[in-house]
Amino acid sequence: MPELIPVLNKNDIDNMVTRVASKISSDYQDHELILIGVLKGAFVFLSDLVRHLSIPVKLDFIRVCSHGSGVSSSGNIRLTKEIEMDVNNKDVLLVEDIVDTGLTLSYIIDYLKAFNPRTVKVCALIDKHERRNANIKVDYACHKAAEGFLVGYGLDYNENYRNLPCIYHLKL
Repeated sequence: MPELIPVLNKNDIDNMVTRVASKISSDYQDHELILIGVLKGAFVFLSDLVRHLSIPVKLDFIRVCSHGSGVSSSGNIRLTKEIEMDVNNKDVLLVEDIVDTGLTLSYIIDYLKAFNPRTVKVCALIDKHERRNANIKVDYACHKAAEGFLVGYGLDYNENYRNLPCIYHLKL
């Protein structure tokens, strides 16, 4: 039976999201900002983040698959939902649930750069360096984690645990 070890409670998450939203709002106060959420994991974080921003933003989504049903990346990244908004000469903030190896995020950034945005920056709920393989800069991170397989608040294992309001380390 899997064990869930608490990492971040709801209050911790709310405080971190509020802090990051304030910084983003300040940094982009005079810019048109497009947030692109990475489905499925980032939808919970993105929805809370957007409600804490004090600037107008536009939203879009992208979806890529790389995990399959295991706890580590398959290494095979597939784009399954393209962006629909024109990002040419716009400021783009890519919103991720977790940056782990960085390979998926590197793929998405390369994809987005083909549309000639003015800037592409990254906002992640969790910035985890345990298995980082790509040179990725996370511009806005709510929490830095050293290790562990995390679930809850949108993060999943085999499509389970996304609904949990807190973040846990899943011990299998």
